[in-house]
Amino acid sequence: MQKNSFKKHFFPYYLPAVIAVLITIGMVLFPKEAFQAALNGLSIWWNIVFPALLPFFIFSQVLIGLGAVHFLGVLLEPVMRPVFNVPGTGSFVMAMGLASGFPLGAVLTTKLRIDKLCSKIEAERLISFVNTADPLFMFGAVAVGMLHKPQTGMVIAVAHYLSSVSVGLVMRFYKAGETRGIKEKRIKKDILNQALQALVKARQKDGRPIGKLLGNTVRDSVNTLMLIGGFIILFSVMITMLNLSGLTGYLALAFSYLLSAVGMDPALAPAFISGLFEVDLGCQQASTIPNIAMDQRIIALGAIIAWSGLSVHAQVASIISSTDINITPYIFARVIHAVLAGLFSMLLLGPLKFPLITEQALPVFLGTIPSGNIPYWFQRTIFMGGRFFLVLTCLLIISLTIYCFERYTLKKTVEHQRRSRRY
Repeated sequence: MQKNSFKKHFFPYYLPAVIAVLITIGMVLFPKEAFQAALNGLSIWWNIVFPALLPFFIFSQVLIGLGAVHFLGVLLEPVMRPVFNVPGTGSFVMAMGLASGFPLGAVLTTKLRIDKLCSKIEAERLISFVNTADPLFMFGAVAVGMLHKPQTGMVIAVAHYLSSVSVGLVMRFYKAGETRGIKEKRIKKDILNQALQALVKARQKDGRPIGKLLGNTVRDSVNTLMLIGGFIILFSVMITMLNLSGLTGYLALAFSYLLSAVGMDPALAPAFISGLFEVDLGCQQASTIPNIAMDQRIIALGAIIAWSGLSVHAQVASIISSTDINITPYIFARVIHAVLAGLFSMLLLGPLKFPLITEQALPVFLGTIPSGNIPYWFQRTIFMGGRFFLVLTCLLIISLTIYCFERYTLKKTVEHQRRSRRY
């Protein structure tokens, strides 16, 4: 009986406690290394993450409070519902997530769930493909700063976003069938009037004056970013302790056999193990390990970025903890995303002969390494804001085209039925 009880409680209770104790002992034995790791994590958060995400955290929550997201949700329902099986409000999260990177997609999905703009299942579908890496990380930090080859950023980004959309298409079947009969109700009414009514109702329901709305938004955004900063520092220290203990070396040795089985260079195993915990460290190692072919590096980078690391997963788990959203589908989706990103990278580099890999004119800003200075922060905000509006505009055009076609088809069907009744 006691033996069964030990097995039952080992993973949820005993193992986390043992890991916490070992890490604490490591910090006591290596205080200098632990302090430096914490300082490195703090530097990344303060110089890059905080200024990059704060404007978008504030901007997105203000739009939700003003009812603009509800307005967009109605307009974009015709494309989001049939393609990804999520409500139209998910388009805002998708556009913001693609432009700004993780964990903003998780933050906004949580906000939609709290405001009852999506169901539990819809939130789990949505979060599985909107919490992506931002383009500046892939172009600037990875392609330029780590690989020193700006042209590789295009294939890394294209593979990442193709695989992200593919994950969304796969996850649309996750517990499918709970939302039926929506299309007929939607296309029988004028979509613009529906959208305007949704905006007014949302603003009336929120009811906060602009000053209070801004104050609450800034406070909540800073609190969320403080939480993210804590996770970045924590995992920076944890990974350093794992490296000093030699555990990552043993894990890499075991992982090298798996890489050999799928035709990858076993020397990339340490990069995958580091990427298992933290995406930046994994990318850094994949870029610097000597005697690795460039196509192998790019495939590894694609998989590591798509997985995004346990650090990001812990951030997501903490962010959604105030809701009923289950983290398991998200982790499952990250595995699919990593596999698909590697496969898309392989296809783009091989059979498809992607034409933009070797010769591609990129904007100057994409060819810069991320840095903690005001000009970079300003340019980053402008760039990401432009990408957000670009994605949203494309989705809007597609959605309205689908809506007009559905209205036209419905009108023809009704006319045909009336003529049939006459005869």
